[in-house]
Amino acid sequence: MEAKNLRIVFMGTPEFAATSLRRLVAEGYNIVAVVTTPDKPAGRGLKIQKSDVKVVAEELNLPILQPEKLRDEAFLAALKELDVDLGIVIAFRMLPEVVWAMPRLGTFNLHASLLPEYRGAAPINWAIINGERRTGVTTFLLNHEIDKGAIIEQTVVDILPEDNIGTLYDKLMYAGAELVTRTVDKLATGDYETIEQMHIDETTLKPAPKIFKGDCCIDWSRGVEDIHNMVRGLSPYPCAWSPIFKAGVESGSAKIYTTHVEKCAVSVAPGSVRCDGKGTLAIAAADGWVYIDEIQMAGKRRMNIKELLIGWRDAAECTFA
Repeated sequence: MEAKNLRIVFMGTPEFAATSLRRLVAEGYNIVAVVTTPDKPAGRGLKIQKSDVKVVAEELNLPILQPEKLRDEAFLAALKELDVDLGIVIAFRMLPEVVWAMPRLGTFNLHASLLPEYRGAAPINWAIINGERRTGVTTFLLNHEIDKGAIIEQTVVDILPEDNIGTLYDKLMYAGAELVTRTVDKLATGDYETIEQMHIDETTLKPAPKIFKGDCCIDWSRGVEDIHNMVRGLSPYPCAWSPIFKAGVESGSAKIYTTHVEKCAVSVAPGSVRCDGKGTLAIAAADGWVYIDEIQMAGKRRMNIKELLIGWRDAAECTFA
């Protein structure tokens, strides 16, 4: 069957998914409905906020479904009425079998790693945190296990030394949009072979679990490269952070956005500060110094280290812990 004649239902929520949706429509694929999360209040004013996918779907005049529950009878009836050939899901909720098995050709997912490595909610972060030099995007057919369906195709993306979660997210988002269109073409013709990943020893794989605030706290007793990669893998959001102490008493905290490092012997305790009071602030780690380039003190705006030190006169008397 011609790929652009397939009746496709697209499911997703954030910008990462919306970019693929926009690409599919721009290239003439037949999106018969978009499924996304219900609108919800957000921010200080609790203003009702639409998902990125809904914003794009409205812009493109696509039919939109926003079920509270994916097993809702009215939602399932609406899907069935659409007579869908193929489902595409990107950064969405876990689908019940009654949804992903409904399309004639099944449903595939776009995942931001080279599966089977980095299964989980935060694959882009963990690839950088772990110091990987390459990652990628994978399309795979959904089954009963999360991120374990048969692999259809992959695209490799290099991780450059200057990449952080923000820049790598964008690279993978656009690489993913291209991969999604190629995958639809393959599924339409049936001329493809999948790679099974159900029986891989999971103890040999690197996971990508959801990241919480406690995971973002820097352990200064680790090596400089580990700390630098952690900062890159969490910048600009949710951001690596550290408590700050003065005279043994916690006096605040700081989010750290960019760093550079010097690997060398260090004769002071991890977390100790070396500061010239003008443009250099370095924190001792296990095997060298981590130089802070951009930082945000609690209650303040993000700034470069020179700006910070203009007003932070007692920085050398503090420790990070």
